[in-house]
Amino acid sequence: MAATPVPPPNMGPGNPNFDGNTGMPPSPVTDMTGICFRDQLWLNSYPLDRNFIFDYFALSPFYDWNCNNEQLRQRSVHPLDLSHLSKMTGHEYNLNEVMEPHLFVIRKQKRDGPEKVTPLLTYYVLDGSIYQAPQLSNVFASRIARALYHISKAFTTAASKLEKIGYVDTENESTSIEPKSGKESIDFKEVKRVDHILASLQRKLPPAPPPPPFPEGYVPPPSDADKGPDGQQQAEQQVPPVDPIIDQGPSKRARFQ
Repeated sequence: MAATPVPPPNMGPGNPNFDGNTGMPPSPVTDMTGICFRDQLWLNSYPLDRNFIFDYFALSPFYDWNCNNEQLRQRSVHPLDLSHLSKMTGHEYNLNEVMEPHLFVIRKQKRDGPEKVTPLLTYYVLDGSIYQAPQLSNVFASRIARALYHISKAFTTAASKLEKIGYVDTENESTSIEPKSGKESIDFKEVKRVDHILASLQRKLPPAPPPPPFPEGYVPPPSDADKGPDGQQQAEQQVPPVDPIIDQGPSKRARFQ
């Protein structure tokens, strides 16, 4: 393993790899999701694997120089040795997941005992670029805000279109009241429902009785289908029967003296 960079003893806490910047390290809950770190010169000189990944991460502004891992580095102990980290308390970094050489997940956590650890932040190295992963609450808040924005925009668009439709209807209402009243929309579902009710009633009711017989001597008139050219002439020549009582006028009645 290559020698790890160690800050000079005369310098205060800070990252000495950035022109002697002695600023205070970021707090455990600092939001640095908007920045990305990449050192192409270092990547060209060293392989990116589990042995060198922590040395590369220590060059980034995400690194806290007051962590327990830095104390192990000053004692020439591997900074990710859990046998030593478990005996210490304070902030530390742990290599959580590894997919060499493309992805490395580093978790910052607070250790209060050998088995008591509280996760704080998560970082990931993707193809040599270091990022801070956003917190789950921030992801939920961002997604909810985006969904509310689109819902509000949809309601605004729908309201504007409804206002235009209402304006056009009120404008044309005065000119087309009579044509609209004549046009009625047919609901085919309602028609089918009525037909179904009528059919069920027809099945429930008894059949209709036969018509009564004609009186004696009554000849039903021929139908239009039975009438031909000869039938029409015969009907014209036939003289309708005369009732001797009803059709006789006063002049034909016998006079009693």
